[in-house]
Amino acid sequence: MPSQRQFVLSLSCRDAKGIVYAVSGLLYQAGCNIIDSQQFGDVQSEDATGLFFMRVHFEAPVHLSDRQTLERLFVSVRDQFEMRLQIHDLARKPRLLLMVSKHGHCLNDLLFRWRSGQLDLDIPAIVSNHPDFAELAASYGIPFHHLPLPTGSSAEAKRAQEQQIEALIDAEAIDLVVLARYMQILSPEFCKFLAGRAINIHHSFLPSFKGAKPYYQAHERGVKLIGATAHYVTADLDEGPIIEQDVERVDHTLSPEDFTAVGRDVECVVLARAVRWHIEHRVLLNGRKTVVLR
Repeated sequence: MPSQRQFVLSLSCRDAKGIVYAVSGLLYQAGCNIIDSQQFGDVQSEDATGLFFMRVHFEAPVHLSDRQTLERLFVSVRDQFEMRLQIHDLARKPRLLLMVSKHGHCLNDLLFRWRSGQLDLDIPAIVSNHPDFAELAASYGIPFHHLPLPTGSSAEAKRAQEQQIEALIDAEAIDLVVLARYMQILSPEFCKFLAGRAINIHHSFLPSFKGAKPYYQAHERGVKLIGATAHYVTADLDEGPIIEQDVERVDHTLSPEDFTAVGRDVECVVLARAVRWHIEHRVLLNGRKTVVLR
């Protein structure tokens, strides 16, 4: 568990000389102790953005032990390099809203990792358009919000349901929404509301195998690798900035049901990694991509 005076500073800006020196020097002069630090300059590829990224985990002295004071400390450096800079207090646990439909493997996995202490966060609510996982939520002592969307619901009905979720997000001071196999297309308005604070998970067969039973389609085509992708939610369906991906090898001896089981395992692992890296403030947006400072 982090001490009451540990923080993470994350920043991005145009790459320039002296950024690391300015940040580390300011922390040193203020009496802070740097616990670990990572940085990356995106200046080496044809599609490089020319941005510099940095994450610093540090401990602050007592007189600087609140986020607002530390932010004021960095005003001049932030302005000098035109940084997008955030300071996160590790004493405050991130608050997650989990959303699910009828496939509960990712939900169950995240709940187990949370209960067993693998994810240091709070889960004040679970939302679903189906009632299936109310008992699972109750077993963890988490309020379950069943917000149904009958088949054929109009765009107006879907938007009204999303506004209920938005109100819940505001009321519970949610930091991150996790679509743990929530099988609804989100409206552009909802995507804008969630920008930078919602993660989705799906199989990596797109765009080849769309629609129902993609693992059965993959089995029919003799696919040899099954993968999953976790990404930030945007209005471009399943095309948001990718946070994590992984694959597992399969072969002709496996049934379509085996393919599905392998795929679900990969989805759980990939989503858990993406959630962990987000709540540890390791993921920074780099245009349509992400930088994950591990």
